[in-house]
Amino acid sequence: MELGLQDRVAIVTGAARGLGKAIARALAQEGVKLALLDIEQGALQETVAALSSKTGTISSYTDVSDEEQVRQAVEQAVSVYGRVDILVNNAGIASFAAVPDITQAEWDRVLDVNLKSVLLMSQAVFPIMKRQGRGAIINMSSMAGKVGGLKIGPAYSASKAGIIGLTLALARAGAPHGIRVNALAPAFIESSMMPGERSAELAPLIPLGRMGAPDDVASAVLFLASDRASFITGEVLDVNGGALMD
Repeated sequence: MELGLQDRVAIVTGAARGLGKAIARALAQEGVKLALLDIEQGALQETVAALSSKTGTISSYTDVSDEEQVRQAVEQAVSVYGRVDILVNNAGIASFAAVPDITQAEWDRVLDVNLKSVLLMSQAVFPIMKRQGRGAIINMSSMAGKVGGLKIGPAYSASKAGIIGLTLALARAGAPHGIRVNALAPAFIESSMMPGERSAELAPLIPLGRMGAPDDVASAVLFLASDRASFITGEVLDVNGGALMD
């Protein structure tokens, strides 16, 4: 089924591996031109090489918690493609430190990468999307942001809950300008954040009977980025196989 994304321009953060790589691949298969951001330069170049035959693809070694690096990365995308239609705020890091053990430095880094980056990236693309009169921003939250994440630390849960609140605020700000802002709340997705032994432990607890795949999340991104979701903004879409808790 055609989604009408051909030749649109998307920026994807955290695009070198896992969910970000799957999202980039899915967008490329729809003919979307890509600007991929990550701090893992080697892995990012491998992703670019794998996708460059499918669509236009550029990359930028970017710490998305740094305002100047974010500005430069967005300027590069606009200088190459002339526009930004889609932003996928996927970059994130995990923290498993419990409440008594987490340090201020670890707390700050998780909140900077997972939450502040969403604000910085959105601030950078909002003026561009306003001029265009349209745009779609998809933010990667988590079920941990809804239920407190029993198996992961408080910094991660707080950052993902913050993304939900920020998504709602951005959706209100963007709506008069045709900018839609939504979030995804995955759970139990096979990724580098999910050790194999934990996957085997959790799979039986999922009503659909399996772990999620990165492509399951990527498919949800495609829908929210497309005009098929043109009347959807400020929404948090669960991608969790029916599970209620992280």
